[in-house]
Amino acid sequence: MSHRTRPALPGPHEASHHWLHARVAHYLGRATADLDPGAPLSRYGGESRYAFALCSELRLRLGREVHPSVVWNLDSVDAIARHLDLV
Repeated sequence: MSHRTRPALPGPHEASHHWLHARVAHYLGRATADLDPGAPLSRYGGESRYAFALCSELRLRLGREVHPSVVWNLDSVDAIARHLDLV
């Protein structure tokens, strides 16, 4: 009889980073696979209004305010995740 092991579920930080990556891709109108999480978001264009919408979602998810300047100034999914302690 063989025992199957279940794949490890992503931890809360990994799941949150994936969520953030997917949401940024959504707002930029890109597939997640086409958005390098380490690349500057300015490379992909987008408008400042996505920062406000993303920050609103982050507030609901994290239970704390996230100012849009975090998105504008950090300018990559990885940098935003590190700042918000999602990694």
